[in-house]
Amino acid sequence: MSSENIRHLWQLYEPLHAVTYFGTQARAAFESAGLRGYWRGYFAGRAAPLGAVTAAPVTAAFFSFAPAMVARAVPDVWQRASPEQALTARLDGAVGVLRAVLPDEPERWAAAADLLETAVRAAVTEGRVLGAANAALPRPTDPLARLWQAATVLREHRGDGHVIALVDAELDGCQALVLRDGLYGGREQLQPNRGWTDSEWDAAARALVRRGLLADDGRPTAGGEAAHRAVENRTDRLAAQPWIALGPAEQSRLAQLLAPLAEAAAGVVPYPNPMGLPRPAG
Repeated sequence: MSSENIRHLWQLYEPLHAVTYFGTQARAAFESAGLRGYWRGYFAGRAAPLGAVTAAPVTAAFFSFAPAMVARAVPDVWQRASPEQALTARLDGAVGVLRAVLPDEPERWAAAADLLETAVRAAVTEGRVLGAANAALPRPTDPLARLWQAATVLREHRGDGHVIALVDAELDGCQALVLRDGLYGGREQLQPNRGWTDSEWDAAARALVRRGLLADDGRPTAGGEAAHRAVENRTDRLAAQPWIALGPAEQSRLAQLLAPLAEAAAGVVPYPNPMGLPRPAG
């Protein structure tokens, strides 16, 4: 399976997961669980599959967030809602968003969920903390809940692989963002959304200059472009494994099923966004 096909499928299932970060129903569900404020819902919802963990493993697993930002939310969120309550709110809120925005085609939802779940069952999760924790959650019965949860397992599995690729490239969380800003811009969104101070951001930029990945003006060098390309290509290679469970015809069928769902969900997601997710291309 080519990198292009792997990335294309990611661009189709990622918007289904991402509604949990941007939909009003998702925000309301977290607030009803006692998680008032956007970042409390974000950190509690995404970390809840790990249990009532402290800030250190969340910082490690989420990777690009400043440790101080994580520590402001974790473990305080567990005093406001248990991991079980956060998981319920996360799923209920996401399903609420999807039910409001997706085409009313339950058979399409179920068929797409079936194929995504086939990939989920095949996914090897050793060394992939968030992928493993989400894969171990009970399987819902509602087709939209199944669709969202399967998309979530696969996006966290891919995200874990992306972290592996970044660590192998000897990039830390802030450096990865600074390099991305050099390539595509977006510091005004990336830096505050991940909690890095100006001094931390500038120190990361200086480290990239010393490595020859950025020029003094902040633009990527040829080496920086190559390093970024290598990380993205390795991320795709590491994300390929679950898709061995689907043949080419099933992969094509899945893309057809997901395309209108991704387009509808994309209406909830801002572009550009901190996740680096482009608009689905059908």
